[in-house]
Amino acid sequence: MAKNSYSKFKYLKILACSILLSGSSSLFAFSDKEKENKKIVTEFYNMAFKDHKPQEAANLYIGDQYIQHNPHVPNGKKAFTDYFVPYFKKYPQAISEIKRSAAEEDLVYLHVHSKESKEDRGVAIVDIFRVKDGKIVEHWDVIQAIPEKSANKNSMF
Repeated sequence: MAKNSYSKFKYLKILACSILLSGSSSLFAFSDKEKENKKIVTEFYNMAFKDHKPQEAANLYIGDQYIQHNPHVPNGKKAFTDYFVPYFKKYPQAISEIKRSAAEEDLVYLHVHSKESKEDRGVAIVDIFRVKDGKIVEHWDVIQAIPEKSANKNSMF
């Protein structure tokens, strides 16, 4: 690296560290839109999966066009309710608890512990939602069963 390039790199590195160490929380703060998107998604999720009201949640929070990336559920608001209304009839003790959440631009991420009953070990889920004009319009998820034994003492949450 040329000496002049190294000096510019060193200056930028010092500047970046100074900004980070200055305590400027605005660099990491959620925008108002991100806060609103996070509120929309967490309210939807709690209504649908904690309160077992997927029909009401879908009507309030899912957009007219809803793209679904979960391979078990077709696209659309109706498909969402057609899948989850019978699910909660079959598993009335099911519970989903949001452990953490984050938002970035139009995406909201949830880390969830979901169980079909109190005795069930459950699954760890990362749900990703895209919000547009105040409605949820797209969904992805990654689901991992919680094993009986782990190679470490770390929780999945």
